[in-house]
Amino acid sequence: MIKSELIEKLAATNPHLMHRDVEKIVNVIFEEITGALTKGDRVELRGFGAFSVKHRPARVGRNPRTGDQVSVPEKFVPYFKTGKELRIRLNPPEAPAEKPKGRKKAAKAS
Repeated sequence: MIKSELIEKLAATNPHLMHRDVEKIVNVIFEEITGALTKGDRVELRGFGAFSVKHRPARVGRNPRTGDQVSVPEKFVPYFKTGKELRIRLNPPEAPAEKPKGRKKAAKAS
């Protein structure tokens, strides 16, 4: 799903909202998340997941074409960790196998 499809789906499920209003709402949400990450803050959406920023230090890499060493500068990269509810929906737990319904054998008395 891309951003325009998300806007279309939200507009369709909320007919009382104008399409341009839905688009503004979605844009503001993304701007707020981006702004918080730019400041180094963590954005948590309970049940869905959390966005954060991770620091990658400078390192020496390799040009795959020539094999030459190149220096890769330090950078910050966005990171997303899924929430528990999303993980469960993506990987539903399997139902435990039923135990066979038979008679239990009586223990022998010695």
